[in-house]
This record gives sequence, structure tokens and C-alpha cells, in this order.
Amino acid sequence: MSTMTSVQTTAAGRTFPKFDLARLLGTVFKPTIGCRVCILIDLPDDLSEAKGFAFLKNPERKVQQRAYEYFYEGLKNGVMEELAMKGGEMFAYRQTTGSNLNLPDECVDMEGNVLSLEKDIYPHYDIILCISTFSATAPLTAFAKQYGFRGATLHGLNEVILNSGLAVDYNEVSRDAEKLRKAMTKADWVEIDFTVDGHQPMTVRLELGKQEAQKSHGLCQGEAPDVANLPAGEVYFVPTGAEGQFPLKYEDGTLGRLTVTGGRIIKAELIEGKQSTIDEHNKKLTDDPMTGVL
Repeated sequence: MSTMTSVQTTAAGRTFPKFDLARLLGTVFKPTIGCRVCILIDLPDDLSEAKGFAFLKNPERKVQQRAYEYFYEGLKNGVMEELAMKGGEMFAYRQTTGSNLNLPDECVDMEGNVLSLEKDIYPHYDIILCISTFSATAPLTAFAKQYGFRGATLHGLNEVILNSGLAVDYNEVSRDAEKLRKAMTKADWVEIDFTVDGHQPMTVRLELGKQEAQKSHGLCQGEAPDVANLPAGEVYFVPTGAEGQFPLKYEDGTLGRLTVTGGRIIKAELIEGKQSTIDEHNKKLTDDPMTGVL
């Protein structure tokens, strides 16, 4: 059984309850008795790393290893029993090249058997947890509506996320997100200012065109097909235009300055870190300008 007896302090000085998988799943989904759950992870190129959980021995598979340690083992070691859930299997699909791109249909189980997401996974589970390198929220949401499951995407899972954004009470997050949504809905535009120590401030202006604000609040309760993007607690828009600059921290820790015009990122410049990371991003922006659209 899971407990909530300790707290953990983040670098920012704020305290959060310790990560509790049963609390997270119980709050986000309110699963019904007998609800079937599984975990999806992504692996680059060679899916043979799934067989026998071989990826656990690869130091480059930190996200997948956390998926195993905190979610797979958590489900098997009491959480499924506590929430009266079934299943708990893990499957791997071939990693995409960016967030919210189409998911491949082929996947494998942890014995190396080749399966189909659309035939063997989506129709047979009630809750699907996708813990991956790149976000799969958009494609998984489309499949959820098609096949009737609920789910959550948790891309880039790390220790900070586990012990802050995934350790909160999502009932409270949902209430706060609704307050913010009401305050921002129908806005004409918004400006966001960024400060990086030792560098000129940056500002990006997003044109919103009086849209109704949407919220990502973390709750995916009831029977309606839906996918939560965790951690949550956001209000969001699809900008009608954007101009300015903002910083981006890449996965390897490189910090870049991104220039936006006409609602699209047109170039990245190095602030600190690896120039090769910036060069790779600029190549993507040149080869496929749509990757820069906000």
C-alpha cells in the first residue's frame, strides 16, 4: 500500500508531497474496479532492447528506466491491488523524431514479441500511460477517441518532475487552472518576458485573437475517452501569430535563443552549451519549417 508520510523540497524552496503512484492514478483517473492499465515506452531504432527489459542496462535510457522503476514496478508492487486494476504490462514502440508526430503501429512486449498498437493494445486497455522521450499527446488523443480508452502522456520523465509536478493534488491543480482559464479567456494578445542571467532580456508576443482559453488540468475522470498531458496545470491557446524571442533549454542542457516571426521559429542561437545542438535544430527548421510553428 502506498503512503504519504514525507515531503521533498525542490531547488526553488517549495515543498511537495513525495511521489505516490496510487494517489496520482487514483486522482487523475478514478479507475473503476477491474480497469485494465498498461505502459508504453519508446526506444530508438532497435526494439530488441525491450526483450527481457534489456534497456535497463543502457545508461542512455533514463526516461524508460524511470518508467520501469516508478510505474511498472509501482503497479506490480501493490498499486494495481490498491486501485483494483488489472494488467500492468509494458510495451515499446519505435521512437519518433519529435513531439506529437504520428506513432508507428508496430510495438513489442517485454518478451520481444511483435505486436500492433491498433490491434493488440488500444482496444484492450482502459488506461494507457505513455512514458516517452517525445510527447505523444496529440496522436494518442486521436487514438483514444477512436478506441475508447483514457490515458496520460509523461514525456521526458525525470526526478524533478516525479517529485514536483507529479506529486501534487490534481484536484487542486484543476481548480487553479480553471481560475486562470477564466481570467485569460478572450484575450487579444499576451507578452511573456524572459530573463537569463548575464544576457539581454527576451520577450515574445503571442497574438490570441480573442479565443476561448483552453486548460490542461490533469484530470481524466469518467468514461469519456481522453488523454491528460502530465504534469499539467496550464492554460493554452493556438496563437494566430507571434513575434519576438524566447529561451529554450535542450535535452542535453544546451540553452538557446529562439527568434520567432510570423508565428514560426526561424532560427536558434547559442546562449550556452553545445553549438552542434543549435546547428541540428537550425537544420530541422530549414528542412521542415513546420517544426517551428508555435
